[in-house]
Amino acid sequence: MKRIFVLLLTGCLVLLSAACSSATPSSTGGPAKAGTETKKPDQENTKNEGSKKLVVYTGAAQDVMNVVIPEFEAKTGVKVEVVTAGTGELLKRIEAEQANPLGDVEWGGTASVVAPKQQLFEPYKSQNENATINIAWNTEGSITRNNMIPMVLLVNKNLIGDIKIEGYADLLNPKLKGKIAFSDPAKSSTGLTHIENMLFTIGAEDQNKGWEYIKSLTKNLGGKLLASSSAVPKGVADGEYVVGLTHEELASAAVRQGSPVEIVYMKEGVVVSPGTVQIIKGAKNMENAKKFVDFLTSKDLQTITANKLNMRATRNDVPAPPGLKQTSEFKVIQEDLKAVQANNQAWLDKFKDVYTSN
Repeated sequence: MKRIFVLLLTGCLVLLSAACSSATPSSTGGPAKAGTETKKPDQENTKNEGSKKLVVYTGAAQDVMNVVIPEFEAKTGVKVEVVTAGTGELLKRIEAEQANPLGDVEWGGTASVVAPKQQLFEPYKSQNENATINIAWNTEGSITRNNMIPMVLLVNKNLIGDIKIEGYADLLNPKLKGKIAFSDPAKSSTGLTHIENMLFTIGAEDQNKGWEYIKSLTKNLGGKLLASSSAVPKGVADGEYVVGLTHEELASAAVRQGSPVEIVYMKEGVVVSPGTVQIIKGAKNMENAKKFVDFLTSKDLQTITANKLNMRATRNDVPAPPGLKQTSEFKVIQEDLKAVQANNQAWLDKFKDVYTSN
C-alpha cells in the first residue's frame, strides 16, 4: 500500500514539475510567468515595425495624391490608406484620437497653422534636412516642410466679365457678393493663412484696418463659408463662384485640369508659407511614417512634383517649377511664424465674431 502511495506521489511531482517548467519563458520565448499581465495581440507592438501599411491624413489636392501616393507605394511596397479633410478638421481629429492614434501621418497645412499643435506630433527630422533651404528648416523638430505655397486668388475667366481682380481690395466689389469662395479658417489652414495675409498686408501698419477689411469681405461672402480648402478651387472651376481665395498648389491643379481659370497673385502682397508633413505621435506604423516623410523631401520626388504638379520645392537642388511666376515677379510677404503662433487662436475667435455679426 505504501509503495502504491509513493508511486502516485512521485507521478504527481513529475507532472507538477513539468507544468512549472512550461510556464517559465525560455530564451526563445514562451508563456509568461504566473502573475505577469499578457498583452493583447493588438497591443504587443504599437509601432508595428514590420507593417506594410500607412494611414495618411491629408488635405492635399487629388491630382497631387494621384502622383505622390502611387510613387511611394511602388518605391516602398507600403499600402497607403488616405483620409481627406481640411487641415483644421484633421488637427481636431488627431487631438481627439491621442489615446489611440488611427492615423500615422498628417500631410498638408502650413507651418503657421500646424506649429501651435506640434505637441500632437512625433519628433523627427528627415534624412534630407541638410538639402532644405534655410527658410524651410524643421526648427521645431517635428514639422517637416516639403513644399513652398504662395497664397493666391483663383478667377473663373468665363464668369469674370468686366470685373477687375488684382488683389484683396477688388473682392469688395458689390458685383461679387455671394460669388466669392472662401474656406472656413477654423477648418482650413488656407483660410486661416489668408486671414494672416490680410493682416500682414492691409493691416500691416494698423491691424484694425485689416479687421475692417475682413469685416467688409465677410459681408460680401453672402453668408457662405466652405468646409475645406479643396472646395474652393472646385467651386470656382465648376462656375459656382467667380473668384476664390486659395493657394498656388490647389490653383495650379485647376489650371492643369483644363478648367477656365487663372491665378492672381494679390498686389497687396503674398504670404509664401511652407506646406508641411508630420508624424502623428504614437503612430502605429512609425517606420513607414518616417519613410513617407523622407520620400516627400527626396530630390527625386520633389523634381517629379515640380515638373508634373508645379509644386515649389523646399530643396536647394530642385529648380522652380515651369509655368508659374517666379517669386521675384510678385511681392512676397515674409511670414512671422512666432507672431502667427501667438495669435492664431485669437484670430480665429475674432473672425468668428466678425463673421457671425454680419
